[in-house]
Amino acid sequence: MFPILQKDQLSADVYSMWIHAPLIAQERQAGQFIILQVDEQFGERIPLTIADADPVKGAVRIIFQAVGASTKRLAQLHPGDSLPVFLGPLGKPTHIEQKGTVVCVGGGIGVAPLHPIAQAMKRAGNKVIVIMGARTKDLLILEKEMAAIADELILCTDDGSYGRKALVTEPLKEVCEREPVAECVTIGPPIMMKFCALTTKPYNVPTTASLNSIMIDGTGMCGGCRVLVGGQIKFVCVDGPEFDAHQVDFDNLMKRNRAFAKREREDDCNLFKMAAAKTAEDNR
Repeated sequence: MFPILQKDQLSADVYSMWIHAPLIAQERQAGQFIILQVDEQFGERIPLTIADADPVKGAVRIIFQAVGASTKRLAQLHPGDSLPVFLGPLGKPTHIEQKGTVVCVGGGIGVAPLHPIAQAMKRAGNKVIVIMGARTKDLLILEKEMAAIADELILCTDDGSYGRKALVTEPLKEVCEREPVAECVTIGPPIMMKFCALTTKPYNVPTTASLNSIMIDGTGMCGGCRVLVGGQIKFVCVDGPEFDAHQVDFDNLMKRNRAFAKREREDDCNLFKMAAAKTAEDNR
């Protein structure tokens, strides 16, 4: 069992948890992820990128958005509760080296997995420019943490409630025009990563996207996380999660990510019924 050591709410539906997992905390590298299961009897296995780790305390930090049945159940847990399954570190780590200027672009919850990559890039001696975007101010996360890392931090909101009223591609284009960029790393909604790749391509900036597709076993055996990269089938859990963004078929990825939307709505409805039944039982 893997005890929850700390829980914090970062925004309306976004939570941070520190999980006691000493071996994972010691071995993890930037870009890797874990797979967890909230309940041995209920719910699917959820892939989550490791947002941070403390090898001394033997703790791993995960940040997630409560949008489906399983993540909502996870959000109901508290320090002292335990997870029965917490497997990792999985996936290939980010290739980190001193390159020059690295632009890290995160959208919404994608800022969480971007954090350890920005950390590692800075430690390697790079100039790190971080661009963060969200629909509104309340949905921006890890601003202080990223400010402590970045040589330059650019904040964007769709509604202009904080930072610049712009999509992340606008400042990304400006940075590419003003100075040589050695690499761009983008993590967020597939549509955002797609347009980040389209933005950097004319400037010949190598661009890496971290994908989070449907994932089940985490070993490449089930084939659930397959994506098309350069016209070839790749598996996110073992070949990724990071790929050349200029080669990723984002349209195919977005279509596959919608494959279980109906089932997710049904599970969400069942979770609501279970919660209502428990409340009724408690009130008797």
